[in-house]
This record gives sequence, structure tokens and C-alpha cells, in this order.
Amino acid sequence: MNVQILHAKMTHTKEDGHVGAVHFQVEGHPKPYEMALHKSRKAKEWGYGLFFLAGSGDEELLLEVEDEIEENDELYEQLVEAALAALEQE
Repeated sequence: MNVQILHAKMTHTKEDGHVGAVHFQVEGHPKPYEMALHKSRKAKEWGYGLFFLAGSGDEELLLEVEDEIEENDELYEQLVEAALAALEQE
């Protein structure tokens, strides 16, 4: 699955931990996606939600992307690292 990252952001506070999002386009998909990320101070792993970036779209395509994120560690890490890199740039 070819993914192009469009935008990434991340903030960090003592109260909320890390909170961020990555906007990305998947080759062949008509609509871009947003992966919202959260990791509290006490959490060991990232929590995330996957959404269409602008309006609704084909739910089967969204589930296909979600399955790929779950199964493809490299893609998952690429998205998380993009958000973390945005935090470092601030």
C-alpha cells in the first residue's frame, strides 16, 4: 500500500501526554485519511483512530487501510514517526 503523508502534527503536555494526527493519502483511494494518535504518560503503546479526512467515504476502503495499519508494522511506525517528527520541529 503506497501512502503519501500530507500533514502531521503532535503536541505534548504533562496532563494529556502525546496527542497528534497524521493526514495521508493512499494511492488509488479517492479520499485522504486522518490517523488521530494519543499516548498518555502511563501508556506503553499508542492508541489511534482512523477517519476520513474530509467528509465520509467508502467504509470498505477505510477498513482496508485500518487492516493494513494493523498488519504492517512499517506503515504504522511511518505514521507515528511523522507525527513525532512534527513535535520535534516545533
